[in-house]
Amino acid sequence: MVIRPSGLSRKLLLRSTLLILLVAGSLPAQTGTTPQNGTTPPAVPPGPPVASGRGRGGRGGGGGTPVDAVVSPEVHADRSVTLRFRAPLATQVDIVGELMQGKGPQPMTRDPNGLWSATLAPVPPEIWSYNFRVQGIDIPDPSNPAVKPVPPGFAMSSFVEVPGDGAAFYDSRRVPHGDVRMTTYESKAMGVTRALWIYTPPGYDKSKAKYPVVYLLHGNGEGLNGWVMNGRVNIILDNLIADGKARPMIVVMPQGHALQAPNVGPLVRITGESGMFSPRFPTDLLDGIIPMVEKDYRVIANADNRALAGLSMGGGQALSIGFSHPELFHYVLGFSAAINGQFLNIDEPLKLLTANPAATNARLRLLWISTGKQDFLRVADENLDKLLTEKGVRHTFVETEGAHVWSVWRNNLFAAAPLLFKEK
Repeated sequence: MVIRPSGLSRKLLLRSTLLILLVAGSLPAQTGTTPQNGTTPPAVPPGPPVASGRGRGGRGGGGGTPVDAVVSPEVHADRSVTLRFRAPLATQVDIVGELMQGKGPQPMTRDPNGLWSATLAPVPPEIWSYNFRVQGIDIPDPSNPAVKPVPPGFAMSSFVEVPGDGAAFYDSRRVPHGDVRMTTYESKAMGVTRALWIYTPPGYDKSKAKYPVVYLLHGNGEGLNGWVMNGRVNIILDNLIADGKARPMIVVMPQGHALQAPNVGPLVRITGESGMFSPRFPTDLLDGIIPMVEKDYRVIANADNRALAGLSMGGGQALSIGFSHPELFHYVLGFSAAINGQFLNIDEPLKLLTANPAATNARLRLLWISTGKQDFLRVADENLDKLLTEKGVRHTFVETEGAHVWSVWRNNLFAAAPLLFKEK
């Protein structure tokens, strides 16, 4: 049987083939590797510096690359950022992503040797994502090891950190560090092997103490490790715990999408999962993940020491599951929660939550709703705040500057973590 691609498939195939040729032509110069035929590659033309890892240019990626590689990104003392990409066969390369701060694509300039570059005006201190758009296709920066993890079907991005005058709350300090562990489990709800990332606080392995636990959910288009790789939850908690501002806690980060764990065997695609919100996930969490964690880790297994939190898609999941199970979670947090409208309908869980406000207020230790002022989900979260206020349900509502981006969610976590598991 011969399978012939559709017209759209042929176009995608041609674009993908073109991109492969473009990138393949650029790789030897990006990495400085010697071709297998033993010939010496052309020298990197003068202009862009080599990777040294010194100064501000070493932060946010680029400092650990081979000595003859193109340095990208390079963060300057005035917080401007230079990006570089070698693609001799490309005819158009733009910079896109959060780094552009809503300004649209930034064209890059090609030199005679096929090196594209652009320097962006100073940007505020933060961790920014970006991509190179090559002939209309977005790819990560091949010179930058800081990459945003994503599930299948989503484009990868690169990160650059623009530092402020001192260390940020999400920067590693010389304090005791916890561990981040990856574990697999057999999911009865999904029918496949799945994975969790779990943060354990400093000293966990040397202690016999039990700890409160947060089940922390990622957003749509994120990997289960997004809260570590993008959100730096482990670094944030290390710093807060060292400063005495947060209780030592365990953080469990499951896969919110209906996906098999990678690299555990032949790929199995879970059928009947076509939407953003997996109907199997609540069962996987409640009947599979939580019992396993309480069996294998030293957690305090009661609702006063169990929190459910998430961002965007995960925020919607956290509110829906948390509202439906107040006997299990006395801390429920939604960061930019994707609820109602085209997202997760939480009308029924809300009815349960608001049916007896006095009982809800007696049970819940913290109900947190937050959103960015420029977030496209702001109206839905504001409406939830108004409804909870009208019904007399005690909660915390926070609006901060920012859109639907990680800078908002890192700040949400930093502000909310000290409120978790306070002694009565």
